[in-house]
Amino acid sequence: MLCRFLQRLAVVGLASLAAMSGAAAAQTEWPQKPVTLVVPFPPGGSTDVLARLFAAKLGDRLGQSVVVENRPGANTGIGAAAVARAAPDGYTLMITGAPTFTTNSLLYPNIGYDPIKSYEYVAIAGSAPFVILTNPQTGLQSVADIIKAKDALSFGSFGTASTPHLAGEFLAQRTGAHLLHVPYRGSAPAMTDLMGNQIPLSIDTLVAALPQIRAGKVRALALTGAQRSSLLPEVPTVIEAGVPDYDFMTWFGIVAPRGTPAPVVQRLASEVQGMLGEEGTLAKMRELGFEPFYGDAAAFHTRVDQELKRNAGVIKSAGIKVE
Repeated sequence: MLCRFLQRLAVVGLASLAAMSGAAAAQTEWPQKPVTLVVPFPPGGSTDVLARLFAAKLGDRLGQSVVVENRPGANTGIGAAAVARAAPDGYTLMITGAPTFTTNSLLYPNIGYDPIKSYEYVAIAGSAPFVILTNPQTGLQSVADIIKAKDALSFGSFGTASTPHLAGEFLAQRTGAHLLHVPYRGSAPAMTDLMGNQIPLSIDTLVAALPQIRAGKVRALALTGAQRSSLLPEVPTVIEAGVPDYDFMTWFGIVAPRGTPAPVVQRLASEVQGMLGEEGTLAKMRELGFEPFYGDAAAFHTRVDQELKRNAGVIKSAGIKVE
């Protein structure tokens, strides 16, 4: 009996030692070749711009090239599904915006991936605030003016079920403001109509709006995130205007396929955190219009869970559907 017990104990000990050795090997050996960073958007957009900055910085830290690969289509679904199916060896990663995790599964059947189960979450790395805008001719000065308006106010966004669309609907649901959504095919046409006073309001990224704000062509009424932006520190948040728990921003998550070895994921998270601690990275992100922001895997999961629940409620209450 004792002999059998000791044999079993030895087998368990050897198995544990092998697992520890394997984990250590994965950490020391990876990466041995270039890493692909998938961006599920076309070149030139905000996610692509951020990805190229991160690819250069992470490549330096990892000692291997990080190559950006654009896989656009299906509201990020094509790229996201491809990464979900990729080999979990640490050589395929994805960076994408919040809707890939917190909106798509609520609107599109058979998207080809599960926003939670298909990936190993590495980190949230950066954010970009949205801003509520008006044409100076409207006379609107604040969120309070929007809420008090007797007539319905149209607000533009860069698409149905986009985060700015959900932000507007949530504002209406929480305050009773009379808001009518007008979807556009992108930010540029919405901005054109806002500057021409064809619509009184728009919700857009601060990156896109900043030049027009500074030129006096549009007025920033409030930021939709939980905190003010260093890019426009004088503009208050919607929370400051008296609407609690109002937090809509786009953030950028880095993930690997489910099953990627834990030491690789941990190494990646550590390098991302280190990258976001570099003054050069922080300065460049702010120059490009992004807010430096790091969230570990646990914070990533928490944010996805919270936003999925919130967005499901907004979508249901507003009756939002996509064709």
